[in-house]
Amino acid sequence: MKIRSVQNTRKITKAMEMVAASKMRRAQERMRSARPYGEKIRNVAAHISHANPEYRPPFLVERDTVKGIGIIVVSTDKGLCGALNTNLLRLALAKYKEWQGEGESIEVCAIGTKAFGFMQRLGANVISHVVQLGDRPQMEKLIGAVKVMLDAYTSDRVDRVMLFYTRFINTMKQEPVMEQLLPLSGERLGSPETLWDYIYEPEAKVVLEHVLTRYIETIIFQAVAENMASEQSARMVAMKAASDNAANLIDELTLIYNKNRQAGITKEISEIVGGAAAV
Repeated sequence: MKIRSVQNTRKITKAMEMVAASKMRRAQERMRSARPYGEKIRNVAAHISHANPEYRPPFLVERDTVKGIGIIVVSTDKGLCGALNTNLLRLALAKYKEWQGEGESIEVCAIGTKAFGFMQRLGANVISHVVQLGDRPQMEKLIGAVKVMLDAYTSDRVDRVMLFYTRFINTMKQEPVMEQLLPLSGERLGSPETLWDYIYEPEAKVVLEHVLTRYIETIIFQAVAENMASEQSARMVAMKAASDNAANLIDELTLIYNKNRQAGITKEISEIVGGAAAV
């Protein structure tokens, strides 16, 4: 019965491994195809940040004091992907406790079922969330939750916005990272080789706020795409390990079963021989 049970479990994990491998390739392609647009809009934002326009967008202005912090946590909707969510949420929890200890108010935007459930259990102030993103991230689903956090920043409820997600490095390695989303820092934007200035039509305020909002949405979309690629890679590795462990357990149980069966046969033969000798 144990052997049959483990065999059934192995069939499930093997199937999940193959499905994750197929989804992983597509997720990596989507992640890589989103990078050129993200790089181009990052380049434009870098030039804007180093230019001297007549209007300075609030997303580029560093606040003197930090009284409130907004955090955006990007996790998966499903489990069975190893320690992917655990490592990310552990990092977010450590920073949450640190900021809470400094007396700063914290508002949370949760992307993914795991992050939403964790923040609710933690008792955090979740001002927006989006779950059930599916296997293909869509900007339309993300914009609403992101806008709530951007509005909190522009209305001075939070003075800094941090982004937590899992960065895809390769199939075997994914690492949880924390990046400052707002105000947009020079480290993320980089320094352009040549400085450009722009002529704005109709006016600088409308154009700059629109461009920088699109840039922030692109950053979050890219983080979601990276997180999904990491999820499928981690799930494939975890299910492969589970399948291999199930195969080893089946071998061990089969050996025990054969030993017990052979011991039973030997005992019966000994009883027959002993009975015949007695007669």
